[in-house]
Amino acid sequence: MRDVARREVDLHHNVGVHWHAATLLVLLAACQSDIGDVDGAFYDWNARQVHCAIDIDSSARNDLASIDSGLDRAAERGEVLELYAHHPGVTISWHTIEHVLAGAQQRGLQFFTYSDLAHGAAPAAGLLLSFDDKWPEAWTEGRALFRQYGAHVTFFIAYYPTFSAGDKQLIRDLASDGHDIEAHTITHARGPSYVEAHGLAAYMDDEVVPSIQLLRDDGYEVTTFAYPFGARTGETDRAILHQVGQIRSVSFTYSGVDESPCPY
Repeated sequence: MRDVARREVDLHHNVGVHWHAATLLVLLAACQSDIGDVDGAFYDWNARQVHCAIDIDSSARNDLASIDSGLDRAAERGEVLELYAHHPGVTISWHTIEHVLAGAQQRGLQFFTYSDLAHGAAPAAGLLLSFDDKWPEAWTEGRALFRQYGAHVTFFIAYYPTFSAGDKQLIRDLASDGHDIEAHTITHARGPSYVEAHGLAAYMDDEVVPSIQLLRDDGYEVTTFAYPFGARTGETDRAILHQVGQIRSVSFTYSGVDESPCPY
């Protein structure tokens, strides 16, 4: 068992170093499991609409051995392991990203995107890696690495109205490589809190629908919506599933800190 800290990630523009702005709010002892033991992070081809991924940013403290346990399980059981991170070179090292890609390749895992699942990909053991938020320059640095391993990944975009023309071109370049561009709200608001404060209709009108529609207006299909922080309710799920066919929440590798938002 490993001790982990409860941490909250604040990804707003007004934070100097985004990923640790509200990190380590409360230090608590918790039991941490290897990724391979967390059922919610594996898609077993049961056509569920709410997916869950595990954070592999450094702050989540899922080490390489834990990641390998997840890759091993996917290969052994014919499942798809879902992992996510944020800002390569800042919240996660390129070394860790390459370890994940190489590990998937070595185990014969197929690289999937959320669009692949939405379009009825044939079942196979695989890896579904995604990156969240607003880091097109950093993501673009990985284009050669992704090509090296034949990997297609998913980028969940938040703050899209603030993107410069150059940022939007970088996203188009990633899409031209076969990567998946999906929606992640306008301001990275926590869904249930926003609904409590402003109502479900406001959350949909302010955060969800425009984050989907602005991307569609720029030519991206958008099949999937990812909740910031994985924070979700059945009420928000039902509303969002009228807009897209899939949702991504998160699973935790630790217990005793907070209840996992994954409905698995």
